Amino acid sequence: MAPSWAGHAYAQFGDIKYPPQFKNFDYVNPLAAKGGELVLVPPSRLSSFDKYNPFTLKGNAAPGLGSLLFESLLTGTLDESATAYGLLAEDVSVASDRRSVQFRLRLEARFSNGDAVMADDVKHSFETLTSKQAAPQFRTLYNDVAGVVVINPHTVRFDFKSANPELPLIVGGMPVFSRAWGVKDGVRQPFDKIVTETPIGSGPYTIGQVAFGRDISYEREPNYWAKDLNVRLGMFNFDRITYRLYKDNTAQLEGFKAGEFDFIQSFIAREWARGYVGKAFDNGQLIKRELKHGNAGDFQGFLFNTRLPKFQDARVRQAIGLAMDYEWMNRQLFYNAYQRVRGYFVASDFEAKGLADAAELALLEPLRPQLSPQVFNQPVPLPPFTSLDPKSGDTLRDHLRQAKALLADAGWTYRDGALRNAAGEAFRIEFLDNSGSMGRVVTPFAKNLEKLGFVVNYKVIDFAVLQKRLDVFDFEIISNRNVGSESPGTELLERFGSRAAVTEGSGNFIGLKDPAVDALLGHVTAARTRPELISAARALDRVLRHGHYAVPHWYGGVHRVSWRSGKFEQPAITPRFYQPESWVTSTWSATLDNRANLAAAQRAAR
Repeated sequence: MAPSWAGHAYAQFGDIKYPPQFKNFDYVNPLAAKGGELVLVPPSRLSSFDKYNPFTLKGNAAPGLGSLLFESLLTGTLDESATAYGLLAEDVSVASDRRSVQFRLRLEARFSNGDAVMADDVKHSFETLTSKQAAPQFRTLYNDVAGVVVINPHTVRFDFKSANPELPLIVGGMPVFSRAWGVKDGVRQPFDKIVTETPIGSGPYTIGQVAFGRDISYEREPNYWAKDLNVRLGMFNFDRITYRLYKDNTAQLEGFKAGEFDFIQSFIAREWARGYVGKAFDNGQLIKRELKHGNAGDFQGFLFNTRLPKFQDARVRQAIGLAMDYEWMNRQLFYNAYQRVRGYFVASDFEAKGLADAAELALLEPLRPQLSPQVFNQPVPLPPFTSLDPKSGDTLRDHLRQAKALLADAGWTYRDGALRNAAGEAFRIEFLDNSGSMGRVVTPFAKNLEKLGFVVNYKVIDFAVLQKRLDVFDFEIISNRNVGSESPGTELLERFGSRAAVTEGSGNFIGLKDPAVDALLGHVTAARTRPELISAARALDRVLRHGHYAVPHWYGGVHRVSWRSGKFEQPAITPRFYQPESWVTSTWSATLDNRANLAAAQRAAR
């Protein structure tokens, strides 16, 4: 069968920027010097780690493992969407019926133990990740893959259950690890028992010095097999990359000012305005920047666990959302630094607006019996805007009146000092947090909810405990953030699909089980053109927003970052699509002084 696609790269919608035999990506410096050290903190809530296996459910993996130790058949870029180029694979070929993709591995590809990367390793990685010993999200991600066939020692084929044009990118991005990882005395351990054994990947770094649970360093592999490859030239330049972990944001910021690490991203507006100040910033020792980017806006919000009966009525969820006075928060707490999140694909081509257009209706009409009439006859809902004008009809008091009416319609009325149902049970709400940073947001929100009769509890727990509770969906309301995407696809099955709703450890925190949503997810993943993807994602966004499954938060149009002056050099071009951590670790390099200091420290250690 003649392939419909064969070459050095694959693009979901056919647009490839870099031609065969290109020299390097535009946003790197191909002559960047190697050496020096980067010390940073993970841009997440992670406060400790207890394993080196990032692919299993239990425990918390050390930061940096996925990007520094493990590689995939294809690699994406920071200046394109829905396109990937050969990394472990030198050639990708898609069948004319789009029901399979074949990869030919590079003969020079090597694991950290020196073994060649073989087709059997690719097959082993897939079968391991889709087993019950791995985290369940991988089974969701690769659900449409029927199987893997080893054609010859350096060629492997993935067969698909359906003709999904995103699938070559999905399997091309699968992390590949050695069959030798976890084998002791010739016996393979169960994958979920591989915890602290050093991973055997093919990436540019290996694990170095570790203060287990607190700090971890990665050492650059001097004989890294792909260091001169065009998709890696000018990248991963630091000899050492170290992550330091802190228990809370305050300790983290003070550690940065004290020189304990070099780079940080700020997610809290008040902290950015009032904490990133002082002598070190005034004299230029610490650099503070708001960096522009072209990323789609992130979705962030308070998510309801709809598995609980009290959150299963959309009117209740909508009423709770009406009690958030975002405009007051933005003025008083956020220094007017943010914009309100409107939906699940904010600030992107995929965001639904107004009434559904013809392309959306073509997808929604067959689902009309399963959908609320509002999806068809009302504009997509926007978060309530709170006005200071008492005549506007949009004051907080007006919103609380609307909420009270919605709650009454849903069977909840205020009596005996609380909001109660027909059985007399009070409506109690618990917000879970791990850092305490959401306390200043929850407190005014809770006061408004208490005016409606809700009994509100805000509970702060350790991140490891929170993660365990999230894995088994043991929570009521949590704050969650999903990074925006310029090409949303199969990852949405993990967030909104019915299968994920009943799979422990999945990202479907809201517990959504809706055949109509599943059907729209099918349209998203099956889109053959970008216009088809846009229409499907907008229809999905519309349905989700009419469901009021979250109280939308806020997003910023810049990355707020700070770093130590005199230690780093950046490439001349900043890519359009990037997250600070991956951009810095993969494309920045060390100054001469930075390189000399690390070299001196290494000599002294010897």
